Amino acid sequence: MMHSIHSKKPLYILAPMDDVTDMPFRQVISSCAKPDLCFSEFVNVDGLMSPGRKRLQRKLESSSSEPPLVAHIWGLKPQNFEAVADSLSGGELAKELGNPKEFAGIDLNMGCPAKAVLKVGAGAGLIKTPNLAAEIIAATKRGAKGRLPLSVKTRLGYDHIDPEWTRFLFASGIDMLSVHLRTVKEMSLVPAHYKELTRLVKERDRISPSTLLIANGDILNRAQGEEIIKEYGIDGVMIGRGVFHDPFAFSFNSPWQNVPTEERIKLFLRHLTLYREWADNPDKGVKRLNKYAKIYINGFDGAKELREKLAQTNTVQQMQEVILA
Repeated sequence: MMHSIHSKKPLYILAPMDDVTDMPFRQVISSCAKPDLCFSEFVNVDGLMSPGRKRLQRKLESSSSEPPLVAHIWGLKPQNFEAVADSLSGGELAKELGNPKEFAGIDLNMGCPAKAVLKVGAGAGLIKTPNLAAEIIAATKRGAKGRLPLSVKTRLGYDHIDPEWTRFLFASGIDMLSVHLRTVKEMSLVPAHYKELTRLVKERDRISPSTLLIANGDILNRAQGEEIIKEYGIDGVMIGRGVFHDPFAFSFNSPWQNVPTEERIKLFLRHLTLYREWADNPDKGVKRLNKYAKIYINGFDGAKELREKLAQTNTVQQMQEVILA
């Protein structure tokens, strides 16, 4: 639970990545080196309160082999945030999904820079409408009724670094703030602004000392995360794309560089099997699974050619056959 993490032990968190951090992927990463917390894929609260609910809520399924799961939600309607927060924090949704554990927290997406999300004013679009952001935070708190901690994931600003925005978030009384250390406009095109952490720590200590501050952006592994935590005095780090370079990104000493080709391939086959068992229609996910291929099918002779063959497949079974050929 995020409630109990106000200890001095830093947190190493798997960042939410849409179409990436589903249950099979989290199971694979956890089998290599467990994060302290995982964030789910992006789940739209407006969709969860619509007839499409069943399909969407599968993004919140979890297994017993994973760390505690934080539900990462987005949308525009405060009343839907309230209703979803109620079912998340009351345990009903975890029960409905058959999850072995209840959710560890609720996280509000106020940092996604995807064009389709910005176009409707959601995700990082909320940086431009702090009044709506405040309504969403208040509504989520009402729904959660103090039963689950609340966090926000955001960026440093929209088209410029905006200290007012992060000050507003600290003042909103959330339990944790994760900051991707770039603006929306910068996407991932410039290096993360780590120096901003000095200001953020000061702001946090002055406005809301009990809020955990988590850094995100360009953090590839635990060792790098440890350095940043030590240098800036923050509470933890979030690793996202780093796991694409190394599924052991959360370990103290990653063995990945020395993992033989056969073991890498075996790990990918396990991922495919887990996905096949989990997905309603696994073959629809072939494109998505090919995105993962570069994690495992990499760094050995013939890797590129094998990935190209995989890209031609149409079913998960075909993917497995190509790998085993």
